[in-house]
Amino acid sequence: MNIFPAIDLIDGCAVRLYKGDYSQKTVYSDNPADVAKSFVKAGAEYIHIVDLDGARDGSNANLTVISKIISESGLKAEVGGGIRSVESVKKYLDIGVMRVILGTAAVKDPEFLENAVKTYGEKVAVGVDIKDGKVAVKGWTELSQYDCFEFCQRLQDLGVKTVICTDISKDGAMSGTNLELYRELKERFTMDIVASGGVSDIENVRRLTEMNMYGAILGKALYTGSIDLKQAIEIAKGGTV
Repeated sequence: MNIFPAIDLIDGCAVRLYKGDYSQKTVYSDNPADVAKSFVKAGAEYIHIVDLDGARDGSNANLTVISKIISESGLKAEVGGGIRSVESVKKYLDIGVMRVILGTAAVKDPEFLENAVKTYGEKVAVGVDIKDGKVAVKGWTELSQYDCFEFCQRLQDLGVKTVICTDISKDGAMSGTNLELYRELKERFTMDIVASGGVSDIENVRRLTEMNMYGAILGKALYTGSIDLKQAIEIAKGGTV
């Protein structure tokens, strides 16, 4: 399994939200590139970056900061938040992003999603953010009418290769991840599933690895010290740490 340490960005700073609530924000660093370099020292190959300003308003507000993170760390980056046009997709790929993650636009604009997947293939992933069984959009502030499994089936039929799935109720709450949800997704679909939200201790990492998930995103647990990144990477690679 691949480990994706996460950096969420607001106003160029590395932050975490509690359950997606913009009013419950903790700032961890005003130099996210330094945070990314600390991930490299722990053995990381990948990074998961979310532009929370973009997720809320559809801008590419933190493009320069993201470019700096990639160039200074050398990590393979997946980036989401506010990517709602083919121009935005291209902007990120041009600065060296490995793949972009479409969220709100994948739900609200099926034609754009189809066009992006057709044009950029596996460089386009989709973030499926789940609240009460429904897919949430607009920085988690709004619920769509889509059931999460029906939506994932649509994505697979369209040729999407990677899905980043977040249970919003678990995100940033340090209450453990939704293993049942990820088990069901793994059984139902052939897409690469990245588990996100509530991966709060090393046992969660071990369980997801045993389920043979493609990847897991580590966020708040890294910043609070609940998970040691080096140890998590060892376990995900099949070690017995």
